[in-house]
Amino acid sequence: MSHKRIPKRKAAIAAGGVVALGAAAILLPNANASQDGSSSNGAAAAPKTLKASDASDLASQLQELLGEAFAGSYYDTDQKQLVVNVVSGDNNNVIVQAEKAGAKIREVDNSLAELAAGAQTLKTRATIPGTAWAVDPRTNKILVTADSTVTGAKWDRLESTVDTLGSGMATIKKSAGTFKTFVSGGDAIFGGGARCSAGFNVTAGDGSPAFLTAGHCGVAAAEWSDAQDGQPIATVDQATFPGDGDFALVKYDDPATVAPSEVNVGDGQTVQISQAADAEVGLQVFRMGSTTGLKDGQVLGLDATVNYPEGTVTGLIQTDVCAEPGDSGGSLFTQDGLAIGLTSGGSGDCTVGGETFFQPVTTALEAVGATLGAGDAAGGGEQAGAGDEAGADAGDEAGAGEEAGAGQEVGGEEAGAGQEVGGEEAGQQAGGGQEVGGQDTGAGAEQGDSGLTETH
Repeated sequence: MSHKRIPKRKAAIAAGGVVALGAAAILLPNANASQDGSSSNGAAAAPKTLKASDASDLASQLQELLGEAFAGSYYDTDQKQLVVNVVSGDNNNVIVQAEKAGAKIREVDNSLAELAAGAQTLKTRATIPGTAWAVDPRTNKILVTADSTVTGAKWDRLESTVDTLGSGMATIKKSAGTFKTFVSGGDAIFGGGARCSAGFNVTAGDGSPAFLTAGHCGVAAAEWSDAQDGQPIATVDQATFPGDGDFALVKYDDPATVAPSEVNVGDGQTVQISQAADAEVGLQVFRMGSTTGLKDGQVLGLDATVNYPEGTVTGLIQTDVCAEPGDSGGSLFTQDGLAIGLTSGGSGDCTVGGETFFQPVTTALEAVGATLGAGDAAGGGEQAGAGDEAGADAGDEAGAGEEAGAGQEVGGEEAGAGQEVGGEEAGQQAGGGQEVGGQDTGAGAEQGDSGLTETH
């Protein structure tokens, strides 16, 4: 099969990139299938079968409808239904309306205001490095997590603070790992001795091409390259970390750079990104990073607070998707092409698992004044690719059969969180003839100097 080489100054970092097997078996074969599963016919009060994106939209609408009665929601992946928590009250009419809208209603004890007050108490009394908390609507409690560094007096302080909230308000668990940012790996980007991953291509407010990545990557270096020891191709425009988020806007130095709205999941497969969307607890998500490739899991909590060694970060998404150093900034997305988050940090690794946290894409876009994708690609329309054929509409088909970048060498050392990560080569070959999404992947991802510039 012949290859063509795109001039590097015309090449854009395709979000997410390298080894893609494992989760790809889940992601790609089902990319054409509708998640709807049923029509809206039937009893008005029966919970509707919904796509994850539709469930998130419905949750937002019902939160406004229910007002103070709304106590959170989550997506039941097995039943493909939205479950909405409500606190007991006299206004049964709005609950009936919520049921008619297609949600499954569940009465709970703790209101969102009470849970928010509990989280504020934790912030005031127990902001300890190595701790995190987020509201878990499935238990209607605050899930508090402490990593392995929280011991002795720090553990006693955290435990006593949780106890003051009451037995029905919060739960606490220990994590075997240590909370840290994952600086070190989609596609790898390099800057100032650090390695991170590109998240999603965007168009900045002034119309210039750019991409989103983690804020702690943005504060680690001002200039970023698409190859280790390579010439810079992009410069940090804005970065937030720590504080109210973990995100950075990095503008391509060449204003003619083509920035496709897609995630490169490796082995010649891409997922077209149609739009940004808010996460919903229970949502199945996929993460792409240059160290560990494609991994999947579920959203566990929203509006999470994480106390990293560098400082406290708020407003994050908590998941059970594994990640490792180098995955920072990488893309979190859904099977049907919704951009959800940017990899921030967590504990554990992809051998033992652990907790991971992500910056919501929607809030990052709003904060930096950018739009997803490049021009008309931002809305999931025709991709402005460098002579490549764009995939089918992202709302219907994810993972079109075009190749968007071979695997790449992403060696280097981690410069974040005060930890050094050895110069391991993460751009391994993937495939070996495995069939993914009904297509024979052949010998897998070809190792090149950069997966950003090679295409079929």
